[in-house]
Amino acid sequence: MDGQGFWHRLATTVMRRPVILGGAVIVVLLFLGSPFLGIRFGSPDDRVLPTSASSRQVQDQIRHHFDGREASAVAVVAPTATPNPQTIAAYAGELSRVPGVGRVDAATGSYIAGTRVAPPNAASSRFTAPGGAPGTWFSAVPTVEPQSARGETLVKTIRHLPAPFSTLVGGQSAQLVDSKAAIAAKVPLAAGIIALVTFTVLFLMTGSVVMPVKAIVLNLLSLTATFGAMVWIFQRGHLASVLHFTPTGTIDITTPILMFCIAFGLSMDYEVFLLSRIKEVHDQTGDNVQSVAVGLERTGRLVTAAAAILCVVFLAFATSEVAFIKLFGIGLAMAVLVDATLVRAILVPAFMRLAGEFNWWAPAPLRRLYHRIGLSETEGEKVPAAAAAGAGVHFEEVA
Repeated sequence: MDGQGFWHRLATTVMRRPVILGGAVIVVLLFLGSPFLGIRFGSPDDRVLPTSASSRQVQDQIRHHFDGREASAVAVVAPTATPNPQTIAAYAGELSRVPGVGRVDAATGSYIAGTRVAPPNAASSRFTAPGGAPGTWFSAVPTVEPQSARGETLVKTIRHLPAPFSTLVGGQSAQLVDSKAAIAAKVPLAAGIIALVTFTVLFLMTGSVVMPVKAIVLNLLSLTATFGAMVWIFQRGHLASVLHFTPTGTIDITTPILMFCIAFGLSMDYEVFLLSRIKEVHDQTGDNVQSVAVGLERTGRLVTAAAAILCVVFLAFATSEVAFIKLFGIGLAMAVLVDATLVRAILVPAFMRLAGEFNWWAPAPLRRLYHRIGLSETEGEKVPAAAAAGAGVHFEEVA
């Protein structure tokens, strides 16, 4: 029965001390999220595999016991360059002086630190276009790990190196640099679309402009804590021996994006469940405190059961021996757990208790729009009294 369950008692307890309990949770989430400020993005390489994998063992041997990194060479292509040996040799020498470049192979030979150390041979013809056509390329063998910040710096330095012809730079490090740039260019647009759609749907459901903003802020706070914990574990390597993975000092650039989309969508599902019941009770009673407590009581068991099932499913991914799949599973399980407990059970009641009837506020033009096209579960459902009145918003006194 409403008013007698665990979730009702929990909501009531939180709303008696919203500042203390809500503030404590915010501090915890911000603390968990603080490592996220130092996140470094990368791309998966052989180190995501278990040490028992043959391909991983081969690369570890090369990485730790040999200087050659030909498999990670930076390809510098000059598609319009004329096959002039002097020009090619001069540029190859300059390229070999770039910090992080161990050797440069070109059509005119091999270069180290600006000096030609080997003349061209029969294999050097691969660096020129056939038939005397324009075009040549250079293989810059790095001395740094390609999937690292130093690898990115190397690519950027080569791209800014003066050349007598136009150049294009490729390779593993270049792919990482370009992937990060391409994703970063679209993140603001994607975030804007997500925020706009979320705000619009929640406004049409609640008739409030406060509720959607609160939902977005709390969800982002929850996800920031999750991502911070993932940086602490998988980027910095804490718990690596327990979870059996090799930290690389970076996080796969695509994994947080996928995690964000899934976790944010699940969080909004829970938000809709909870807000729909809170709004239902508030429309009937006009009592903010009662509506929050009853709404949490009616949805608490449902959300908890759904979250538990999802956590089990996501933790199954954590049994994988591939590091970024393990991160995906643990990260999403933690996101669901934090959202279904700390956010839904404590932060939402605390915020709604502090905001009082201001929870249901909207400007007059938007209130009229909501009356015309707002979403409701039943025919003829009424908007909250405070929103319909358009004035005299009441703020409840917080004990």
